Amino acid sequence: MAIARFPVVVLDCPDPKTLAEFYSALLEWKVERNDDDWWSVRAEYGDSLAFQKVESFTPPQWPGQDVPQQMHLDVSVDDLDTAEAAVLEIGATKHEYQPGTSFRVFLDPAGHPFCLCQD
Repeated sequence: MAIARFPVVVLDCPDPKTLAEFYSALLEWKVERNDDDWWSVRAEYGDSLAFQKVESFTPPQWPGQDVPQQMHLDVSVDDLDTAEAAVLEIGATKHEYQPGTSFRVFLDPAGHPFCLCQD
């Protein structure tokens, strides 16, 4: 028996609403507002991501480790080129360092690294 269901990953950020809207567009999940400092996105099947406001937020400096990424999300996609165009349109930035060929590294609007991975 599991102790808990649906673990929630929480990302620190300067603007939780903006980040919730970004990930909602990326994952096609519903945006939920808890308060001005806490927003989340939720899948129909229950998984979710949450975003909490941190006034002194410093984005990760990947691939360096002066400000480590601490975590990142891998998002499976059918077509890397199509997915890249879509995430750039909703506000992602393609990272200059691309260490692989079966995935691409991007930064969300708060600077968190995430990867689009060929499914």
